[in-house]
Amino acid sequence: MTITTRGTSYAHLLAVLSASIGRQSAVSELTWMKQTLQKGFPKRFPRLDLEAMVHRRAKGEPLQYILGTQPFGPLNLLVRPPVLIPRPETEDWTIKLTNFISPTPRRPVSVLDLCTGSGCIPLLLCHLWPPGSTRAYGVDISPDAIQLAKDNAVECGIPMDKALSKSQNVFTPYVADIRDDSFMNTLKLPYDLITSNPPCIPRREYDELHPSVKNFEDPRALLGDPPDTESRDGLSFYRFIAQLVSQKETLSPDGLVALEVGEGQAEVVQKILRERGGMRKTDIWLDPWGNQRVVIARA
Repeated sequence: MTITTRGTSYAHLLAVLSASIGRQSAVSELTWMKQTLQKGFPKRFPRLDLEAMVHRRAKGEPLQYILGTQPFGPLNLLVRPPVLIPRPETEDWTIKLTNFISPTPRRPVSVLDLCTGSGCIPLLLCHLWPPGSTRAYGVDISPDAIQLAKDNAVECGIPMDKALSKSQNVFTPYVADIRDDSFMNTLKLPYDLITSNPPCIPRREYDELHPSVKNFEDPRALLGDPPDTESRDGLSFYRFIAQLVSQKETLSPDGLVALEVGEGQAEVVQKILRERGGMRKTDIWLDPWGNQRVVIARA
């Protein structure tokens, strides 16, 4: 395949990108752009030439949106704006979770992923756990996110047909607002595992985010306190989730909750799950960089 540059030299494109992100990063990213074009752009994404890709990146657009995919464990997920791009720290604890729980077709688990976004967490669980061991549900307020989660299920070969649940792992994504009083009516109770990487950034920190994040990713997937809440600490969604799991029918006996948290939030979220959620056992997992990243709690 011939890579088009519309007459602009590679050296010029490298200079343009280097001015934005530095030469070392520019060399690496140009290589990835060329490789993506040589392989053919992912389905459902428009084709671009190298010059167009460089100019989008130089304006601050995340590379993942330009390439159209993001590795997540052994999966290669589709990504597109404004849905949150899966992060490596989320990948790390999701893989760790697959080793922490060992479902089988004889002892399957039911999973609920709140604020599912691209569907990365439940799809990786479905991919790594044995066929017929997992029935996963993904919920998000954003129709864009749910459509992307459905596209990713197709891309990853994870069926969304519940009739196949005895022989294959199944993922069912749907639009819902977890803050709505009627949300409980949409659930297939109880669940053995509830996961979430919820919005958790306080407004003061959101305003200081790098433009490549703030200008492209959905603020609903980042801001921890919706406009109609009084809280300003970024922890509103953890309180919503604690209220949900506090209801006895939500979790099965010994059910597990795994929640990703932001910097400095782990111990507070741990307390919220104990006091508001009624969780009797809690633990905190570190990410590969030594940060407190996930709060694990048992009913």
